[in-house]
Amino acid sequence: MRMSLASLPRRVTAEFTGTAALVAVIVGSGIRADSLSQDIGVRLLANALASALGLGLLIALLGPLSGAHFNPVVTLSEWWSRRRESPAGEAAGYIAAQLTGAVAGALLAEAMFGRAPGTLATAPRAEPHLLLGEAVATAGLVLVVQGLRRIGRLPLAPVAVAGYIGAAIWFTSSGSFANPAATVGRAFSDSFTGIAPGSVPAFAAAQLLGMLLGMGLAAALYGKPAGATSEPNGVPTRRSR
Repeated sequence: MRMSLASLPRRVTAEFTGTAALVAVIVGSGIRADSLSQDIGVRLLANALASALGLGLLIALLGPLSGAHFNPVVTLSEWWSRRRESPAGEAAGYIAAQLTGAVAGALLAEAMFGRAPGTLATAPRAEPHLLLGEAVATAGLVLVVQGLRRIGRLPLAPVAVAGYIGAAIWFTSSGSFANPAATVGRAFSDSFTGIAPGSVPAFAAAQLLGMLLGMGLAAALYGKPAGATSEPNGVPTRRSR
């Protein structure tokens, strides 16, 4: 059966909703973990499990609408791969929705736990080894997304992408934000998952570098992408008229 994309307003709404929900899960689980244990290993485990489970469910739920990018580096890498058939304005709409959704999700998480929404994070994360870890985390994410599409295994995306992020939270020094929108959102939460606003530009630059590395590695491994009618993070998407 031939599948096509949902209307742009519905896709943008899905990206806003999914990114907001994802950041609410990440920040909220971090706040909850902070209140339950002072052991950083326990807190990291709780946050990683909640983040991976939430991401997988959101990809499965919203993939048929927007492709469930929830991440500017996924949107940019996919737009570049299909730039002859995908208008730049659509990518810009996705990214705007992701950025605003991420901030909304962080503020929602703060409010749910009775904290003052809008308090900026104070944890600096601009050390070179953390930026290296973030570039590696993002490169791996882009490779997973691009690889799944190029080998025709998109239905595995909810498990594969969520599994990768859950693992990368542990094996990278940065904790695998791997998402410029989520990075901006997490600057609005002074909690276990927060990042000081002054560290956001360096983190975002590392993520963009990781995106380029992941795209280059995907091209080296799989060759040029074939024409695709579906999005990367889930099942093929549908257009409503």
